[in-house]
Amino acid sequence: MRSVYLFFFGFLLSLQLSAQQYSIIDNRAIKLFQEGEELTLSRRYDEALGKYRAAIAREGSFLEAYIKASQLLITQGDLDEAEKLALAGKARLSGKNATSKHVADYGWLFTNLYLNQGKFPEAFRQFQEVDPLLDEAFKKSMYYSQMKSQMDFLGTQLGQIGEITKEVLPFPLNEYQLQYFPVLTADGNQILFTKRDGTGNFDKEDIYTSYIKDDGGWTPPQGISQTINSPYNEGTCSVTADGNILIYTSCDAPDSQGSCDLYIAYRVNGAWQRPSNMGPKVNSRSWDSQPSLSADGRLLFFSSNRKGGYGGNDIWYSVRQNDGSWSEAKNLGNTLNTPKDEISPFMFFNNEILFFSSDGHQGFGGMDIFLSRVKNGQFQSPENLGLPINDQLDQVALFITAQKDFAYYTELTKGESESEPDRSLLYRFRFPEEIYLGENLTVTEGKVFNAKTGEPVDATLSLVSLTNDSTLYQFKSDGKTGDFMMLYPEKAVSGLYVEKKGFLPKIYNVERDKLQNVKDLKVELTPVASGEEFVFENVFFDFDRYDLKPESISSLKRLYKFLTENPNVNVLISGHTDNIGNATYNQNLSLERAKSVQKYLVNEGLHPGRILVEGKGDTQPMVLNTTPQNQALNRRITIKVL
Repeated sequence: MRSVYLFFFGFLLSLQLSAQQYSIIDNRAIKLFQEGEELTLSRRYDEALGKYRAAIAREGSFLEAYIKASQLLITQGDLDEAEKLALAGKARLSGKNATSKHVADYGWLFTNLYLNQGKFPEAFRQFQEVDPLLDEAFKKSMYYSQMKSQMDFLGTQLGQIGEITKEVLPFPLNEYQLQYFPVLTADGNQILFTKRDGTGNFDKEDIYTSYIKDDGGWTPPQGISQTINSPYNEGTCSVTADGNILIYTSCDAPDSQGSCDLYIAYRVNGAWQRPSNMGPKVNSRSWDSQPSLSADGRLLFFSSNRKGGYGGNDIWYSVRQNDGSWSEAKNLGNTLNTPKDEISPFMFFNNEILFFSSDGHQGFGGMDIFLSRVKNGQFQSPENLGLPINDQLDQVALFITAQKDFAYYTELTKGESESEPDRSLLYRFRFPEEIYLGENLTVTEGKVFNAKTGEPVDATLSLVSLTNDSTLYQFKSDGKTGDFMMLYPEKAVSGLYVEKKGFLPKIYNVERDKLQNVKDLKVELTPVASGEEFVFENVFFDFDRYDLKPESISSLKRLYKFLTENPNVNVLISGHTDNIGNATYNQNLSLERAKSVQKYLVNEGLHPGRILVEGKGDTQPMVLNTTPQNQALNRRITIKVL
């Protein structure tokens, strides 16, 4: 605990003076006190505490002994007893032997005690009172500097304390002695967590999962899969939004690179495939653990104590390549990482906010949870989540749902005896709305199937920002069922591209087609064959012009990809307009627009003979030109396989 560290060493500095003046003159009591100090320096705390108590028993006005005994009790975590002794000593301050230095020492004692108790308003107030009394030499120490920084931080936080109501997850969850690190799929229908039977060396970890029922309850947890859970330890996992890619930690397995490694498994056609070690590009000879996948599984964040970092544990990341391999892991940098520890990263579903735990950034004590926002591709300075999410104890990890309604976490209860061992339970609370997590996300599902046979198709679905051609999310449909999941940011201008080699691509304009409101989208993919045709969506022109707008680049790239994947296919690009204006003019305009698409493809390297063009003007409307919306639908480009 950071506050204990400040207390312990700060007191040694402030009290151990070369010419110590005591508040009493009883030499026997003073000798007991000095013996306690020697034992303290040797870290023989129980024996030292006995000496201090003996000094107090001999001389009840021994102010310094009360302080040292209280300090040791704080170090040992016995805060109630520490407070009793501190108050007993403070009651003696009115004596004739008490000095302003004693008042300062007790003020410093209670500042630290209140910090360890989580009584932050009291700690802040006590520090304001004692600060003018502290010795100027002590104020030059690192211990004072750290305390002053924490008090300045508290001054910014105490006026904005929120409220949360914690609730333990109901039966049949939490039926094991230890369960921790919960994660959920984007729809909230599946929870995964690490289950451990006890704290002994032979009590192994496994990954368990449970599903939401129609009545809102949970199914009895079961091991995720026999292909994943093994005689070794599997735990601390992360799963993609659709639940089809799993990365987890396993320690001391036969094929491990170091003490703990990251492993990856894919669910194909509804069944988990055999996992594999992520290899030396991701893992190291050190500790690699606590993975967090981005929603679509293209980015991996994790914590590691390998060489090349800034402190003990740092956050590292790796990127999934187009061929499915993973890039060489890189350190996330010193904006987030510090000389201390950064652990438990969690990338929120919008790929724009990273949560993590740290004791290296200014906080309330121990490990606090922070978030860092991504702006222009760069992680920004971390923000403390504040009270009461953080407090004087260690906060290790949060998982926040895609809907931003609940945060899931683990809470440890220390056992009082062997008959009452430690327990860790899964909890949740409503995540505060005042902590901005970006625009809302809509989670929808659908199916992809063959338009000719009705069979499921394992296609790739890419949600692409039409503003800058960046892929927001990329998922695959299940080859056995055709099922897929997609996330839609509320305000993004985006296109949905459904692609499978051997099929014509299916292209949607998310906003115009109102896909965010379609809860069960049926996507029909047509096999490549002569005479088949599709609407080439998201190709944009200004009114009465044929120059391609920058927002068209995403669709143009997809058409180029389709033609390179199908080298024997030639196409006819047809331009269409609405019925506004002269028919001859519209025919010429539509032809020039088709030629603009052709020009792009030729410039990319395709042979001109594979790409024919024509202008249809307003002669083949898709719908009647009765409304502006219908007219917009009729202004289009179509692609026909020759």
